[in-house]
Amino acid sequence: MKKICVFVLVIAPLWCTAQQKDTLIKKEDSLKKVTGVSGQIIDAVSGKSLPFITIGFTGSSYGTMSDGQGKFDLSAPGSFSSITFSYMGYQTITKTIRPGQLNELHIRLQSSQTQLKEVMITSGKSKRYRNKGNPAVDLIQQVINHKDQNRMESADYLQYDQYERLALSLFHLSPKFLNGHFFSKYKFMLDTAQVINGEAQTSLPVYFSEKRYQYYYKKNPPKSIQVLNAQKELNIITFIDTVGLDTYLNRLYGNNIDIYANNIFIITNQFLSPIADHAPDFYKFFITDTVQSGKEKLVEISFTPRNKGDLLFEGKIMVTLDGHYAVESCELNVNKQININFMRSLKVRQDFGKYPDGHYYLTKSDVITDFGILKDKGLGLFGERTVFYEHYKLNTPLPAPFYEGKSSQTALNSSQTDTGYWQKHRPDTLTSRQAKVYANFNRLESMPSFKRTSWIASTITGGYADLGAIQAGPFDASYSFNSVEGSRFRLGGRTTPLFNKSIYLEGYSAYGTKDHIFKYYLGSTFSFNQKPYYQFPNDYLKVSYQYDTDIPGQNFLIEKSQSILLSIRRGTSDFWLYNKIFRIDYIKDFENHFSYNVEFKNWNQQPAGALNYQINNQANSPVQNLTTTELDLGLRYAPNEHIMQGTMYRHTIYSKYPIFNTQINHGFSGILNGSYSYTNVSASIFKRFYLSQLGYTDITLQGGILLGQVPFPLLNIIPANQTYLYDPNAYNMMYFLEFVSDHYAGLNLTHSFGGFFLNKVPLIDHLKWREYLSLKILYGGLRNENNPRYTTNLYQFPISSSGSPATYSLGNIPYIEAGVGIGNIFKLIRIDVIRRFNYLDHPGITPYGLRFSFSPDF
Repeated sequence: MKKICVFVLVIAPLWCTAQQKDTLIKKEDSLKKVTGVSGQIIDAVSGKSLPFITIGFTGSSYGTMSDGQGKFDLSAPGSFSSITFSYMGYQTITKTIRPGQLNELHIRLQSSQTQLKEVMITSGKSKRYRNKGNPAVDLIQQVINHKDQNRMESADYLQYDQYERLALSLFHLSPKFLNGHFFSKYKFMLDTAQVINGEAQTSLPVYFSEKRYQYYYKKNPPKSIQVLNAQKELNIITFIDTVGLDTYLNRLYGNNIDIYANNIFIITNQFLSPIADHAPDFYKFFITDTVQSGKEKLVEISFTPRNKGDLLFEGKIMVTLDGHYAVESCELNVNKQININFMRSLKVRQDFGKYPDGHYYLTKSDVITDFGILKDKGLGLFGERTVFYEHYKLNTPLPAPFYEGKSSQTALNSSQTDTGYWQKHRPDTLTSRQAKVYANFNRLESMPSFKRTSWIASTITGGYADLGAIQAGPFDASYSFNSVEGSRFRLGGRTTPLFNKSIYLEGYSAYGTKDHIFKYYLGSTFSFNQKPYYQFPNDYLKVSYQYDTDIPGQNFLIEKSQSILLSIRRGTSDFWLYNKIFRIDYIKDFENHFSYNVEFKNWNQQPAGALNYQINNQANSPVQNLTTTELDLGLRYAPNEHIMQGTMYRHTIYSKYPIFNTQINHGFSGILNGSYSYTNVSASIFKRFYLSQLGYTDITLQGGILLGQVPFPLLNIIPANQTYLYDPNAYNMMYFLEFVSDHYAGLNLTHSFGGFFLNKVPLIDHLKWREYLSLKILYGGLRNENNPRYTTNLYQFPISSSGSPATYSLGNIPYIEAGVGIGNIFKLIRIDVIRRFNYLDHPGITPYGLRFSFSPDF
């Protein structure tokens, strides 16, 4: 009786309200009855509530949409006997209802991932597709024409809040692994009910993060400011740089997917939007449905690529017919033939809500991906990025000084670990499996066995073995070989913040079995911001001393690679140096990615191997060593740069923004045995140009000039490459020390078509190969005052072991080499055929060469 009474008390007000509505409607139209339907819509597999589902009485103009929790309520005058539920990506269903009465329904929608492809195939077979006279193309053209006024940035001032959630899970784990002894203690981490590609799967969560932002935009002059207010992150793969991983994942999953932009960056690639200016040239469009949502009439347009291998989407878009032709919602998928590696599926869903100004603003964005080494089976990585946009404020400017702040800001105490905070500030509710992730991760990180496993993984991937206050490594430099040292063995290490957060020590010792000489390096760093010198941002002073071998003209980097592959060289490579270098460096990075370094260097170099230093005087006097003392200044500016940070190096995630570099070196004669006075200035500009479906072009402009009279070891030695690996920063058909100059200007160009042409070639289109073009032009020269053929008391140019000249100055004809390459072979290998066009009369030169590189990429 108590339960019945409670039920009556709860339902009575709702029943009375319904009766009042019904009475009013009857007064307006006493000839018609009222049919009402309410309930909730959920995903049939996951049980997750489904918002923004289109609901309408069959055969009528009455409709509505489900709210953020999947709930709905629809009533209208009339005796309707059925109601229809539809949404992109789900099967449309129609339910029978009692006409003229109140109905309560609980709807379970099934995914329809193959529905779109079936529609496209049927349409393609029945009639040849044409743009001309196609009402779908005419409607899309209206959407394109109205893009500027429909974009969020059409407002003079815009503010909104953003909540973002990103989760990664491994699935299709082998039963042998799951049931083995090693994993038995970690089974509590498994999620047995995660829905992946429409099916319940057993998965292993490896990454989970939540963030809250505030976004501010000013149209004139354009300025965007994003403030990170709160964040919480869990990461099993701690051996990967967390900051860099976060940046890369945002790039991977589309940090800001703008359907109105011509190109959409996602999965590190540039996709053409279905409403890009020239979308009808690349897509096929079909009108597949019309929907009445409240007072709004919408048209559903389906689209598919003209060529399945190109970087294009397939999916559906809902367009308003209120004269604005705005996007009300969209679904973007990709087909299995697309030229992207490791990706099994991609699904983007976006929903827009209508605001009082008549514009539709983005309310929710979902990106779901499935990555795997094998196409249809084996271990996979499932990722889901969900973003909610809310609390829009239009044309409500803040004080002018606010917009002068940084574009990317982080609030104080943004690290929010309190569970109650997130429960209060989430726009939705975590599923039961997601709610357990935090507790499971905390339990995992406290387990000694997991700590050991992480240590092994970080040692393999990072190259250093972490021993607490000390790290041993890097291990990739442990063994190499060359003509001077023979087999070279090296051991090294460095301290960590556990030793001291401000003072860092590093060093190594190496030994050659042929020259029987020990080499070594010692360095001490004082960090002013208490960060390791290999982490951004840098602010440190470093003192170091190095005694080691090197090749003339190969920048003297402390941690350059000494791998076995780079030890295998073509032709003779007998020009070497023994270097003694004392350096004092101060390096400062700023948050806007401007940086500078000031360096004092005393460098003593001794020729080795077949290299000899000999003055071009009557006595041909030999020179045992050359000492220089330099003060150097380096400047670098990379606006809006994003980096992946490893344990030794930083890797720039290239974007449309340029990178500027300037280097000024001044030599002092008479200071610490410095032999020459000179000034060497060099500069470069790198820029990537995105050409939509035609891929992208990387262009580097560089130049330099040396002022003063110096021997050839101090000239600009043009970087060459005598290995069989392709080097984008060197001249791949040039020998070491082949060219020197005291002034030069160069252009390096590489274009990647991303498979645009090969995707359309029968029989090989399924291989997903990609085309590359490269061109390198270098113009320069040598003034007579620095040319030993015209001026005495300089060093003679080196002679090869066969007695022929080995070093030349660039003449009036620029050095040119160009190549054609095919990449993505076995998703890993790139092969380039390089042709050298001039200076072919030099000894040992061949006009053609084959170069390899290993570059796994999406």
